[in-house]
Amino acid sequence: MYRILAIDYGVKRCGIAVTDPMQIIASGLTTVATNELLQFLKKYINEENVREIIVGKPKRMNNEDSDIEALILNFIKKLTSEFPELTILREDERFTSKMAFQTMIDSGMKKKQRQNKELIDEISATIILQSYLNRRG
Repeated sequence: MYRILAIDYGVKRCGIAVTDPMQIIASGLTTVATNELLQFLKKYINEENVREIIVGKPKRMNNEDSDIEALILNFIKKLTSEFPELTILREDERFTSKMAFQTMIDSGMKKKQRQNKELIDEISATIILQSYLNRRG
């Protein structure tokens, strides 16, 4: 089988998560500076068997797109151009940052560790990916 990769896209940095090859478990991989994301993906996808990318879709409470959506759509165009063979899907990412922060608290992380925004982004990407896996069945 192949891995599925998820991206929690941000202005400064992006959290990355991947599945195991059997697509059972979503795990945080890393956080990458947004301006280095495409280069990171080229290298990772070249080394790993990735066929699907899930990109978080940030929505407001009234279901309107958030301000960053235009940047995400631009990134997806680049991604589609660079990797036409990949399936690129979207997954609602509302509350993932709050859920990530709560996960850090529940796991017993110290306050200083919980202030690590890169870790929050990585956990958020993991939540996005796990949500997709759960919904897909």
